[in-house]
Amino acid sequence: MYDQITTARLPADILSKLVVLARIKSKTKSDIIKEAIQVYYEREENEICSFTLGEAYFGRYGSGENDRATTYKERIKEKLSGKGYSARFNSP
Repeated sequence: MYDQITTARLPADILSKLVVLARIKSKTKSDIIKEAIQVYYEREENEICSFTLGEAYFGRYGSGENDRATTYKERIKEKLSGKGYSARFNSP
């Protein structure tokens, strides 16, 4: 796969900082910019909350059961009763 070329206009002060940094690190300006974008992307990605990531899927596939929030304990008891755990839920 070939790298794509992108052009960015930089103010003179940022360009001079980039040139100095590239010289100090013995890297190309392009390498410094790629690393900076990767770091920025990772930082932004970590700030995205779980809700935002799954928002498009919430409510998309319904179960057809409107009382799931109120009957969850009963469903858990039913599932566990077949595995020998019913005594834990039936004791006072």
